[in-house]
Amino acid sequence: MNIFSIRYLYLIILSLIWGSSFILMKKGLEVFSYEQVAALRLFITSIVLTPFVFSALKKLRRKHYIPILVAALFGSGIPAFLFTLAQTYLDSSFVGILNSLTPLFTFGIGVIVFNHKYHKMNLLGVFIGLVGAVFLSLNTLNQSISVNIYVYLVVLASLLYAISANVIKRYLQDLDSTDITTIVFLVVGPISGVYVLSTDFIVLFDNDKAYESLAYITILAVICTALAGVIFYKLIKISSPTFATSVTYLIPIVALFWGFIDGEELIGQYFVGVALIFSGIYLVNKKSINN
Repeated sequence: MNIFSIRYLYLIILSLIWGSSFILMKKGLEVFSYEQVAALRLFITSIVLTPFVFSALKKLRRKHYIPILVAALFGSGIPAFLFTLAQTYLDSSFVGILNSLTPLFTFGIGVIVFNHKYHKMNLLGVFIGLVGAVFLSLNTLNQSISVNIYVYLVVLASLLYAISANVIKRYLQDLDSTDITTIVFLVVGPISGVYVLSTDFIVLFDNDKAYESLAYITILAVICTALAGVIFYKLIKISSPTFATSVTYLIPIVALFWGFIDGEELIGQYFVGVALIFSGIYLVNKKSINN
């Protein structure tokens, strides 16, 4: 399998994993607060990655400290809380649309701050993919959606993701994706664990659904955070930050798939949206100087 095919394979796997994360997050929120869900997600992820800590730390150099801190806070820590809070107030489809701003932010920061060279087709692809994601999600949006503080939280999280992706590409190329993921969660995980234990976390287990919610959060941590983190960082290393973050365009397609399995009818608008998304992703990857 050539590198071109591997990129798309990673992108599809990531979309399937992250597309399911919203469901798992909501299940966790049935019992625990948004702060507890976010903190548990980070803490459990750090525990899962413990076997790789010693090997990862041996490769860590002083030049990696600041980029790792940026990746930890901007790429994992802060967005985990922002997305979980927003998810308690916003429709999932709307969150998906807002999250699709990430490739646009990533592209802009790459060009303006990191002086990335690009092909005009890459820029066109970013906008086509964004239009496709919006087009695909419009039909499922709650009619009462309005612009509020929680909208800005998702936009901020998307911007932080974009900064992190560019920093990883520029400064952490010499670290393996598993090492990056491990050290990132070594930074934010233990702090999150201390925080969650300082809350009423233990008391909430009087609720019969607490163990079920914790199981969903554990799946969220192991699959949608630890495993997905390794894949995502690997994708950044073998492609461009913009291409890697274009996975957010595919997430509405995953939501559409789950809806179809649940008996929802597919309409013509959906197929147009899917076609736009795949066209956009192809153009993002086409003739990219940074790939």
